[in-house]
Amino acid sequence: MVGMPRWPALFEILREHDIDVSPQHMPRPVGGGDINAAWEVRTDAAPVFLKTGPPSAYEVFLAEAEGLRALADAAAIRVPRVLGCICSGAEAMLALEWLNFEPAGRDADAALGSGLARLHRNVAKRFGWHRDNTIGATPQHNDWSSDWIEFLAERRIGFQLGLAARNGFGGELQNKGERLLDDLGRFFDGYWPEPSLLHGDLWGGNWAVADGEPVIFDPAVYYGDRESDLAMTRLFGGFGPGFYAAYGEAWPLAPGHDARSLVYQLYHVLNHLNLFGSSYLGRALSLMRQLC
Repeated sequence: MVGMPRWPALFEILREHDIDVSPQHMPRPVGGGDINAAWEVRTDAAPVFLKTGPPSAYEVFLAEAEGLRALADAAAIRVPRVLGCICSGAEAMLALEWLNFEPAGRDADAALGSGLARLHRNVAKRFGWHRDNTIGATPQHNDWSSDWIEFLAERRIGFQLGLAARNGFGGELQNKGERLLDDLGRFFDGYWPEPSLLHGDLWGGNWAVADGEPVIFDPAVYYGDRESDLAMTRLFGGFGPGFYAAYGEAWPLAPGHDARSLVYQLYHVLNHLNLFGSSYLGRALSLMRQLC
């Protein structure tokens, strides 16, 4: 059973950020993912969304908080406001603004698409980020690089292939993976992506609507090819035609993006293989066969 958050640590996080509220009720467990516990903390003012985990989750929470702040600073799509992050004793906590989600209206997909294009217009000089973070429960390495193909090969697909080998997935997966990494440059002939600010894990479960506008959350932020965010949206569904139409109108995609989308999807499928096991092996091999 998930343990109740410790009140002294929660009071500390609220006081540190000048939130003059006091809880009225015990925290209520809510759905918030499979990795950490999530809670609604009702207060004298507004509710607070709280994630809790062991001390080892503190760096993960810090990276999430910094990612949310980076997305907020871009002023392109709404994100939950970060209230604070703390590690106290045997517990790490991340407190966020509570948002009441509502059914998506007809215009929500389009608003998200145009907002994502605005987000991607925020560019850096190199690919990566100033710190590592996680993609699900897997470490995501973001050391800066001026070479996108090298970054993709070493810090994304190659890293996941290495994990897969250690998890016992060899044979065709590794053979085709090696071929793909050796020939990765052919997918980028005549295409030079900009280092765009990315959400990094934009599947259908990481966006919603609040107060009539789209909201994105649970990011794995870094600067990379904007097409990788769009590739993730196509992997598990949850985005309507209005989303893609609005994005394409705001910033059309370059020729060859369909093939590159498979490359970017492979990263996430390999991650699911490493996290959840052999049920994703067939999908990973199918993608590799198409690419090779």
